[in-house]
Amino acid sequence: MIELGNYNKLTILRNTSVGIFLGDEDVDDLLLPSKYVPEDFEIGQEIEVFCYLDHEERPIATTLKPFVKRNGFAYLRVAEVNEIGAFVDWGLEKNLLIPYREQESRLEAGNWAVVYCYLDEKSFRMVGSTRISRHLRKDEPQLSVNEEVTLLVYRRTELGWEVIVNDGYRGLIFHSDVFRKISAGDSMKGYVKNVRPDKKLDIVLQPVGLKALEPAADLIYRRLQEEGGYLSLSDASSPEDIRAVFPMSKKTFKKALGTLYKARKIDLSGDGIRMVK
Repeated sequence: MIELGNYNKLTILRNTSVGIFLGDEDVDDLLLPSKYVPEDFEIGQEIEVFCYLDHEERPIATTLKPFVKRNGFAYLRVAEVNEIGAFVDWGLEKNLLIPYREQESRLEAGNWAVVYCYLDEKSFRMVGSTRISRHLRKDEPQLSVNEEVTLLVYRRTELGWEVIVNDGYRGLIFHSDVFRKISAGDSMKGYVKNVRPDKKLDIVLQPVGLKALEPAADLIYRRLQEEGGYLSLSDASSPEDIRAVFPMSKKTFKKALGTLYKARKIDLSGDGIRMVK
């Protein structure tokens, strides 16, 4: 069964002047247009293609890689707006429609927004939505503290930055845990700080506790090497000065210095940090 809005592995059945036709046990006439046909192929060969509806609402295949697939989230640019809704560029010839009813706030051409892509059960079309909250998962996240996760930054709030965790769960990075510039649409790695009773996730951008020390110490030591063995920072430096150089809190910075000092890799006497040679 072909799944619209997703990648499908299909068999090449026949070659024609307009392209090759693909199929499986349920479908035997899905067209892959000539411009997307690989140079070398054989009848009977299996090929992976993305399937969606073309401009005439017919199922069609492509070897293009869209920016988002069915039941996923992505940061997309609005290409145009008309009486039906907004159309965003998702990397295919036919733009993805976001109906007005699915817009958290009215979109305009040139805007960028985090978009959820899904199959509309009534029209059988792939559509988008910026009403992100209604499409986030409601089940219990099977994640543990300090587990590495993927993040898509959604929006800034009074408490911090809301993020989409592992392409489905709601997370929050508190402002006090942000030590570098981030913006809506950023994709990055993060770590679970806390799984709350309401199933939401508190997220940080660096490992928590002891796990944070080794990478933090390594980062400081590599920066020392790059700067010729000296940095004008110390355990007395302000959080702002530390954050301007390293993406970490003052607490993590001081613990990392302690790790390096105990390993006799640095000297903390004087007005800065010096490598021990």
